[in-house]
Amino acid sequence: MIGKLRGIVDSTGEDWVLVDVGGVGYQVHCSPRTLQTLPAAGEAVTLSIETYVREDAIRLFGFGSDLEREWFRLLQTVQGVGARVALAILGVLPPGELASAIALQDKAALARAPGVGKRVAERIATELKDKAPAYATADPAHIQLHAELAQAAAPQPVADAVSALVNLGYAQVQASAAVATVVRRGGDEDLATAELIRLGLKELAQ
Repeated sequence: MIGKLRGIVDSTGEDWVLVDVGGVGYQVHCSPRTLQTLPAAGEAVTLSIETYVREDAIRLFGFGSDLEREWFRLLQTVQGVGARVALAILGVLPPGELASAIALQDKAALARAPGVGKRVAERIATELKDKAPAYATADPAHIQLHAELAQAAAPQPVADAVSALVNLGYAQVQASAAVATVVRRGGDEDLATAELIRLGLKELAQ
């Protein structure tokens, strides 16, 4: 199995790059985001590779990092997510943002990828939620609060403040992030709801 390729960019297509390794050209399928980060033709490139062997073909999928390749594999453990959909998701969300979207149960972000409908986004968020927080770029306090809100375990003033911000038109993810930031900075979950709302709006206005 091929796990990594280091060579020269020969040419690129809509969803692939041809990598010249010692005179042998390897066609590697990549997400649009990975293709955009590749060097120009004639320059050196290194890609982490996932090799798929089928009866009628061998396909190589390329990634800018081992972490991105791991997410490619992990996404495909979810029913309804094949190689094409996993690649599409990674084309829209880099690993850190993908992990944050799953940790925060932000299904709308997941559904931005072509081929990912509401049902598939829900399955990804649900089935991978325990694996995502360790890789997320989101504030751990935000992730924790989001989980508490989902489980109705957050302090009532905090839950009420988030609900009020949502009613004002902010997305759930934005509202919980703002209130989580307020709580973290103040070190006090016992602030009155009105104060949490006021400080939350201040955060959202920045």
